[in-house]
Amino acid sequence: MENDDLNLQTGQDSALMPESNDDAISFADLGLDEITLEAIKKKGFVTPSPIQQLAIPRLLSGEANVIARARTGTGKTAAFGLPLVQTLREDKGYVRAIILEPTRELAMQTCTELSSFTTGKFPRNTVVYGGASMGEQIRALKRGAEIVTGTPGRVQDLMERGVLDISKIEYFILDEGDEMLDMGFVDDIEKIFSEANPECRVLLFSATIPKPILKIAEKFMGEYEIVEEEGVVEEPLLIDQKYWVLRPDDKIEALVRLIDMTPDFYGIVFVQKKTDADYVSRALDEKGYEVAALHGDIPQSQREKILARFRNGKTRIVVATDVAARGIDIEGLTHVVNYELPFDGATYVHRIGRTGRAGSSGTAVTFVTPQETRRKLRFLIQAVKRNAKGEIKEGKVPSVPEVLEVKKERLFSRLKEKLQNCSSSEDAFSSFAQELCSENEPVSVLASLLKTIYGKELDESRYSKIGEASSKMSSSRNERRTFVSENQMRLYVQMGWHDGYNPKKIADFFSKLLHIRGKDVDAIDMADKFCLLTLPVEAAKKALSLSKDDMSLPHMHQDSKSAADGFKESGRRSYRDRGARNGGRASSFKERGFSRQKPGVHTATKRNSKAAIYKKSRASDEY
Repeated sequence: MENDDLNLQTGQDSALMPESNDDAISFADLGLDEITLEAIKKKGFVTPSPIQQLAIPRLLSGEANVIARARTGTGKTAAFGLPLVQTLREDKGYVRAIILEPTRELAMQTCTELSSFTTGKFPRNTVVYGGASMGEQIRALKRGAEIVTGTPGRVQDLMERGVLDISKIEYFILDEGDEMLDMGFVDDIEKIFSEANPECRVLLFSATIPKPILKIAEKFMGEYEIVEEEGVVEEPLLIDQKYWVLRPDDKIEALVRLIDMTPDFYGIVFVQKKTDADYVSRALDEKGYEVAALHGDIPQSQREKILARFRNGKTRIVVATDVAARGIDIEGLTHVVNYELPFDGATYVHRIGRTGRAGSSGTAVTFVTPQETRRKLRFLIQAVKRNAKGEIKEGKVPSVPEVLEVKKERLFSRLKEKLQNCSSSEDAFSSFAQELCSENEPVSVLASLLKTIYGKELDESRYSKIGEASSKMSSSRNERRTFVSENQMRLYVQMGWHDGYNPKKIADFFSKLLHIRGKDVDAIDMADKFCLLTLPVEAAKKALSLSKDDMSLPHMHQDSKSAADGFKESGRRSYRDRGARNGGRASSFKERGFSRQKPGVHTATKRNSKAAIYKKSRASDEY
């Protein structure tokens, strides 16, 4: 395709890519050299996407600044990344390109993607973002980097410290421009722009081009070109989008009901952390579902096997982190479940786009806690309206009777189909049936047989109760609170993630220790070095007594916050009373493993490794 065919205009006119010519373009036609083409081949890329066809030649030749309108998932990272890695292969002793991303997750993903395009020593890629060690990021910058990807806040911090110098950069790339504006980064972007090399090329990628984007362009970009895919974001996604407001402890139960309400559930469940992927996958596996976890710790060989089983339908559910799910392109998915809210609208659109493809419909369900409804959900709803022409509506978790009714209809429909296909000829089963019915009513025999086969599947006890979680938020700062009924007690237990425990292992621990059902260990909130959980009163009292008498057990005490709600006596007061009975010694409180803190704050000074010791001593048991 010749450049004249692109009908390129300068200023604020757009260049469009005719769809009929897409198949005629290859990566070699875009001006990429042999080294870059080899990297593309290793990545498995075959045909450039429309936005890549438009952007790559312009970034490799000419000096014009570019605004590219591109949806998430259309290959825009490669659209600017491939020209960068080809152009910046020389070490000049300073940063040559800066890429701004709205979130740390996108910054890490972009840096990883750019590194995958690099086959030699240069260019070197570094990512900087808040919430991580600044010292390590400073050391990485001092070692040298041609391309720096980061979030606006951390980039500014490093610039102010004199560690990051962008006065000589050749490329300034602003990714997810509209997301940046929505998240309030306008002032940060302008400040960073003001300290950048005024001669650098500016590349701005955005799903939409609102007026604030054009104002930034007018202020910092001078003359620029706008390129966009033909027909970009014209049609709404064929996806039924809904959100369920849930307490965190009810998410597994809600997920189980969603799966059981869908006759042929085939989908991806997105989580934020690797530990969450393992936990959710294990919880579903224990309930009999064909499920697999997919995250960064899964070896490549195992990952390929998981995806192969997922593609052929042997595995119906994959629980994945966003990074691990990159590259999953499977037709026919019925559902995408956001077990946790994504960090930004672009990630949400990218997630739900895994279903509803090729003109088919799909369903996206997002689990939202009451604490997230005020700000994060509202931001997400606005982003979806803008980027996907869709709407997220509040839905309701199906009740247990509703789920059982759907399962019953599905099971009996399959049974009728099998009966119709069965041969009516006499065999051992026919004579056995006649013998059974000769001594009992045929209907009674059949009912007993169906109960034997399907009773467990249609048993209400398979499901747990889901508490009410209002989407109307309280204005109080103490918004998150687990309420405890009169026949329950909430405990603080010195067992956490660092001891190798997760909610399932916590439930198994107390089930074996107290000889109770695992489902009676409720509302488990995990932290690194402790957890909070709710037990039936008698079981909780037994646990406290065992912990007091057996020093090999983890320390436990009643949680003061839930007790202060009026259901139970304050745990702090009970320990103070014990100290009084021991002669009023101030040290008696500390001897139990606590220092005096504000109410509701727990600080352990003893037994800090008892959970791990106890776990090791019972290594023969599989929690």
